[in-house]
Amino acid sequence: MSVQQVSVFVENKPGTLSDLMKLLKSADVNMRALSLAETQNFGIVRLIVDDVVSCTDVLKRNDYVSSLTPVIIVAIPDVVGSLSDLLTVLQDAGINIEYMYAIPGKKNVDDAFMIFRISDEDKAEKVLTAHGYHSISQDEVATL
Repeated sequence: MSVQQVSVFVENKPGTLSDLMKLLKSADVNMRALSLAETQNFGIVRLIVDDVVSCTDVLKRNDYVSSLTPVIIVAIPDVVGSLSDLLTVLQDAGINIEYMYAIPGKKNVDDAFMIFRISDEDKAEKVLTAHGYHSISQDEVATL
């Protein structure tokens, strides 16, 4: 089960990220995760948000270039070696990871959450489920 990641293209210059965050704040969009990839001239801000529709609407109305990308969020125990175990499961199944980043668990939660852009989502979901992993749905994002 995939979640929609919002990818926003921004110039790589002072204040750009701050302006984006102020815009999302004004629209009451709550971020659950953020990843920033950059080059010399521009960056891609990858966001997991509680309300994808509000986020993409405010971005469009303010002339930001953005796109939606399906990603998988997997809950893993917040203990040493959990990520290694999960990556081994994916490797053994021949599943390629294009990129990943994390959401730490809350203080009262025993899990951390890994966000994956994976080459074959359907296969990954089947393999992960078969190995006892739980994928987070879009509706569950707001609870993270």
